[in-house]
Amino acid sequence: MLETATMITADAGRTAAVVLTSTIKLDTRAGHLQKATLRATAHGVYEARIGGQPVSKALLTPGWTSYEWRLQVQEVDVIDLVQDGVDLEVLLGNGWYRGDLGFENANANYGEEIGFIGELELTYSDGSSQKIVTDDSWGAHASDTPENSLYNGQKIDARLRGAGAALEVRCLDFDRSTLISQVGPPVVRQESLRPQRIWTSPAGRVLVDFGQNLVGWLRFRVQGPAGSEITIRHAEVLEHEELGTRPLRGAKATDTFVLSGELDSFEPTLTFHGFRYAEITGWPGTPGIEDLEAVVVHSQMRRTGWFQCSNELVNKLVSNSIWSQKGNFLDVPTDCPQRDERLGWTGDLAAYASTATFQFETADFLHKWLLDLAEETRHGKYGVPHVVPDVLKYANFPDEHAEREELFAGPKTIWGDAAVWVPEALWNAYGDRQRLAEHYPGMVLHLESVLPRLSATGVWDQGFQFGDWLDPDAAPDEPWKAKADPGVVATSCLYRSARVAAETAELLGKTSDAERWHELAQRTRAAFNDAYVDGSGRIVSDCPTVYTLAICFALLPEDLLEPAGDRLAELVRNAGYRISTGFAGTPFINRALTETGHIEEAYRLLLETGNPSWLYPVSMGATTIWERWDSMLEDGTINPGEMTSFNHYALGAVVDWLYTYVAGLRPAEPGYSRLLLQPVPGPGLDYAKATLDTPHGTAECGWSRDGEHHVTVETLVPEGILADVILPDGTTHTIASGRHSFEVTMVPTA
Repeated sequence: MLETATMITADAGRTAAVVLTSTIKLDTRAGHLQKATLRATAHGVYEARIGGQPVSKALLTPGWTSYEWRLQVQEVDVIDLVQDGVDLEVLLGNGWYRGDLGFENANANYGEEIGFIGELELTYSDGSSQKIVTDDSWGAHASDTPENSLYNGQKIDARLRGAGAALEVRCLDFDRSTLISQVGPPVVRQESLRPQRIWTSPAGRVLVDFGQNLVGWLRFRVQGPAGSEITIRHAEVLEHEELGTRPLRGAKATDTFVLSGELDSFEPTLTFHGFRYAEITGWPGTPGIEDLEAVVVHSQMRRTGWFQCSNELVNKLVSNSIWSQKGNFLDVPTDCPQRDERLGWTGDLAAYASTATFQFETADFLHKWLLDLAEETRHGKYGVPHVVPDVLKYANFPDEHAEREELFAGPKTIWGDAAVWVPEALWNAYGDRQRLAEHYPGMVLHLESVLPRLSATGVWDQGFQFGDWLDPDAAPDEPWKAKADPGVVATSCLYRSARVAAETAELLGKTSDAERWHELAQRTRAAFNDAYVDGSGRIVSDCPTVYTLAICFALLPEDLLEPAGDRLAELVRNAGYRISTGFAGTPFINRALTETGHIEEAYRLLLETGNPSWLYPVSMGATTIWERWDSMLEDGTINPGEMTSFNHYALGAVVDWLYTYVAGLRPAEPGYSRLLLQPVPGPGLDYAKATLDTPHGTAECGWSRDGEHHVTVETLVPEGILADVILPDGTTHTIASGRHSFEVTMVPTA
């Protein structure tokens, strides 16, 4: 792959993007051109054009992988673009490779020199072939982008177009063993939104509202005096009627455009921003709604899941989950897309993976990320890193954060469990045994990193844990200080991961491994009950998360399941149905209530609108899932915590319960080769329905209420498969493909 090409670069300054060029000269003696293929990749990000036309719709290529071991090569058919004498041009920017990534001025990078490597292979009708490869014969010149940064934004100077100074091309040392074929889907433009409103703030600034928190950039055409500048700042919210930029922390999120004096077109494709609002200065006159559009950008994913119910706030919650997934699935599943972070935090995805696989077709996207996770874990010293790709290992944190190494050293529950829980979600959604086998080594690496951390009693209570991160009762500046005992959380999650690893080993025919992980699971379960559970079913720290995990992960003896469910329901009632869980408990609490018969509590928890709750942000106008339950306070001010954003998907994991329990659409076998349709109607909704494009076709399950006790269940089963139906009255049916309807009379509860 790219055997004869050389990685090349040109220096126009650390912040600038450069253009690398070569002229295509066809071999006219070899007959007609029958095939033209461009193969390319970069340290940095690149955009290739032939004859001035983009070679593909992909953006920010080659994306972000663990560059030390895996660098994706893109292969594009360019037969329609190649002509004799036209230029092959490559715009090369910093991207993630030289992006000054991280937070708290970490300035983490993979290297100080960006570079491009590629080949254009031409095949002719006489059977001969020709290759144009990168080497020091290429030309280079300064681009119209003197500044480009994912965090800070891009500066484009239209006066430099076609007039950039010539630069010297240099060859770079490069490890070819890192080259791999493209695995993940490309990042592409998805849609564009026009402003909903343009106005002048009390401070005299021009503000634009696009009506939706999104990820991408602004695109526009404008004409004004040569040399004049337009500056656009981006933010997710307003505070005190001005742009709310404090949550961005160190990220400037600002694009600057220098006008040529002619009609200029601008689109800053070497950066991205998370924003709903923009502040514009320097525009000639006043921009109108027709002058601007926000371009929505994320990895190519096909929408597969839908939910609809009688409560519009709940429908908006689902929409917010969809938009947060779109915004944070930009080549890497990130925590947030707007501030100085945008990292592939493993804990966020561990909480959300099941939801993600229902909403979009994510098989390739998450497969790519899991391969990076395994490489990072294999080469690291602490188990699964907290972020994947792990650029933080190159961070230069300030001296006052020197204790970070000691604090974060070692595996972390939930964050490390992503190595197991994400493959489990993919297996359930798609049933791909080959890919499960590729993900299994990462499971093993995680579990083996945990074993030395167990205490003599067999529980995982050693070392710092993020735990039930962002428990609403934790202080804003100490989000790890949750009510749930960190040892209870860690030991619960270890049991689940050991059990999943054992089941995976059995599926893959790894008998000795299966025995090993089954033994670990049973040993952990016994240790959990000995250390943390009393004879009445009370669990240490006695808060919703510990009961939730014990119930959903099947840790308790059968005779203690009912008392644990009753205590969980009691705690939910005592809290006034306000949410009281963080990353660990939130994805599972409604399921735990439902499976222990506390359906009313589960529904009331969902439908609560006071702070904190899932619907509080919706009632405050949120269009994505917030990082904190109260990222914005009721008085319209931003949460005082140093860490807050308005586009974090993790706490939106509750919508998985909407799909799988409220509407009742679940896989009975991996990949939905058999369905389990078990809707659970509850108080506060009159109807609910989920639709899923499974690997076998479209499936549906839903219900509607007619009066207090009469419910109609409607289902759709794809061709060629069976479904097990469990109706709300407890009766069961096995049905084949097609539409089916059931009338149910609900028995009133005492």
